[in-house]
This record gives sequence, structure tokens and C-alpha cells, in this order.
Amino acid sequence: MKPSSLFSAGLRAALLLLPASAAATPTAGTFSILSMNVAGLPAILNSNDVPGDKVTNARTIGSKFAALGYDVIHVQEDFNYHSYIYETDTHPYRTATSGGVPFGSGLNTLSNFPYVGFARTKWATCSDASSNDCLTPKGFTFMRVLVSGSTDNDTAAYVDFYNLHADAGTEDGDNVARQSNINQVAAYIATWSVGNAVLVFGDTNSRYSRTVDTAIRGLLSSSTTALTDPWVELVRGGVVPTAETLCANPSTTSYCETVDKVFYRSSPLLALHATSFAYASNLFLQANGSVLSDHNPVQINLSWSTAATALRQSALSGGPTGTWFSDVPTLAGLAAKPKASVLSFRGASRLDSVGLTLTDGTKFAHGGTGGTAASLTLGASEYWVAARLCRGVKDSNTRNFYILATTSTGRTLAAGTATADCTDFDAPAGWQIVGFAGQSGDEVDQLSFVYAAR
Repeated sequence: MKPSSLFSAGLRAALLLLPASAAATPTAGTFSILSMNVAGLPAILNSNDVPGDKVTNARTIGSKFAALGYDVIHVQEDFNYHSYIYETDTHPYRTATSGGVPFGSGLNTLSNFPYVGFARTKWATCSDASSNDCLTPKGFTFMRVLVSGSTDNDTAAYVDFYNLHADAGTEDGDNVARQSNINQVAAYIATWSVGNAVLVFGDTNSRYSRTVDTAIRGLLSSSTTALTDPWVELVRGGVVPTAETLCANPSTTSYCETVDKVFYRSSPLLALHATSFAYASNLFLQANGSVLSDHNPVQINLSWSTAATALRQSALSGGPTGTWFSDVPTLAGLAAKPKASVLSFRGASRLDSVGLTLTDGTKFAHGGTGGTAASLTLGASEYWVAARLCRGVKDSNTRNFYILATTSTGRTLAAGTATADCTDFDAPAGWQIVGFAGQSGDEVDQLSFVYAAR
């Protein structure tokens, strides 16, 4: 099975070369992902039962990443041979290493898509009962990936990507630590990914067939995460296995179960579907046929669409500080079609807060209480249809300094101080601005607009 990005990447590049008037905003697309534990522990500590020289193998892995063109790759155990993988890989967006053993987590991402908000989180619990899991700051990473955006930023499709490497082993201490690890990710999703589509993939060190590995089952059933495993969905007919079926390496079948897993969910903004699942073992072999890792790489192709969603989102403006927020879950739960009736901003030297009240009385407010308040009451047939955001730097962090809202009748409301770095956002034809998503604290650090049909 070939990754779909071999075809989609060229199409994306062609769209970006078109002028704004010629490149229609896409409402659907495809992308491919790969999860691979690259066996990058120092050879003196662990050979990973992989033949050959680890430097040579790392260079080979990087060259295969480049040749196969997966859109987003999560790697684990990317420790002391990281630079050799990056030396031969060509993905345009890549995370910087956090260091080799014992300083780094071994988690990195290579992407064809830009991302914001990248963060590393260390596990709260680790165990050395079976192996040296506490030797390095293992944990998970988060990034909000722009899988599609129009040339004018008016609409965008984001997916929250998580990469993880959970505690290994089957001793009691390992089991307790691993369940804590998975639950820690689930809690982070519930807070930071509210209202967003999500992809979680990496080395879970878990199997459904182990009765003690209850946390990964919880990812599927919990109402706060509500994730789907594409291996269960596409290969196992939707039935979570209870009998152990271990994989050979390289694996010649997708029916067996590995600890390397993928989970995903849609959102009210974006429908996400896995279309194929495979172990990519035969694509990651040395010239003599030997494996490059002691794990079978996992590849998934996915499709996404905003064509049938009742809500859409603009691109983000600002910088990745503050706490993530989203009005999407509230808007998606409304019984009637939303419409803004009052816009409420605060600002002075910078943009302190944004808010609005819907016709049904629902109120949204994000940011602090500083600055001067400004408000605008909309008429019954008047809609908020356009906005301008201007950015600046305060305390070494980029944030939003200014907002200008324009209604369908041409009336405006502004707050903050305009700068030379501004972006205009226009609701798609027949749509309106009804809410916000972004990051805020005492001020509005990062902001996007949520649209609904009029």
C-alpha cells in the first residue's frame, strides 16, 4: 500500500501557486501518517536486536521517510541518532530534538504541514520495574497541525496531533505507570483539544489482549476522548480483540496486534475518517533485507471533510501562549442556528479580550479585564462577516494587538492598537462569525474565528 500523500502533496503545492482568486478553498482532502519507533537508544545500552550499524540505519530511515512522503510522521526512541535521520529526510516542518539519553524524550515529528502550539509533557509516573523507563523524560507531545488552509486564511482545517511513548514492561509497577500515562494523555485531550479533531499515535506499550491494559480501552469508550482505533475499525471489523496475536517483524499481515497504535476522532469542525491501515514493515528494510527497527512501523491513510459540517474555522493569528479555548462545543450543542447580537471587545495598547452574545443569550468571552470596553449591537438582519487582526510582540511573545470587526451593513467595532502586521478574515459567502477559538490569558494571545451559516 502506497501512502496517499505521494499524490496529495503535489496537488497541495499546485494550489499554493495559484492566485487567491483561482485557488478555491478546499473542503475535503486526504493525508497519510506513520508511527515508528526508530530504535535510537545508544548501541552500548541497547542493540534493539537490529542488525547493522545504528548510524547507517538512521540515515536509511531518514531517506525512506523522504522517499515515501508520509504527511506526518511520529517517531519514538529518537535519541542519539536523531541528526542522521534528519540529515537524509526532507520534510519541511520538523521538531527540534530534546536531546539524547538521558536528557531527551525521544519523541519527534516530521511533517509536510505547518503546526502551532508544539509542547512536550513528561509523564507524571514512571517505573523501572522491568526496564529503565525512568532513565529519560518519556512522555507525550502536542501540536495543532494545519492540514489545509486557503491562500487567504479565511478558512482552515486543524487536527490536534499527539505523539507518545508509554511505560514498558508487564510487572505491577509497569502496569500502574502505563495506565497513568494513558490517562494523563486523555486528561490533556479533554482540556486542550476540546472542540478539535484529534490524532493520537505512538508506542503505547499496550495490547488489548492484556487484561491489565485497561487505559487504551478507555480511550475508545470515554465520552471525553471518544477515539477510534483504525486497526480495530478496519482490520478487526470493529471488535476489540481479547486473544493475543503477536506480530512477527517484519510482519506480513495486519491482523496481528502491536503496541504501536493510532487513535483518532472527528469534531464539529472537521469530519475525519481512516481509509486504510497497514504495517509498513516491508517498506523499512535494509539493503540486505534486515529490519531497521525492532517495531513494525504503522501507516494510516485518512480523509477529512468540512463540506457537511455546520461550523467552520479561520486560520489562527497570534502566538502559541496562554490556555487553549474553543466555543465550538457550545455552538455545536445549540438547538437553533447561532447568530451574533452583541460584539464586546476590550483593548488599549493590545487586545485584552474578545466576546459576543448570541441572539439566544449565549455569551462567549476570552481574555482579561484590562483595556477599554467597546461594544456593538447588531440588527436583526445584520451579521458579523469580516475581521482584521493585527499582531505584535510583548515580553518576547507574539500576541494579538488589535481587532476590527465589520458587519454585513458596513458598521465596525475596533479595540486595541493597530500594527503593520495584520491579517483580514472574511466569512465564506453565506456564512457569519459566531464564536472564537484560540489561546488567552490576561490578553488574547492567539485567535481564530468560528463560522456558521446565516
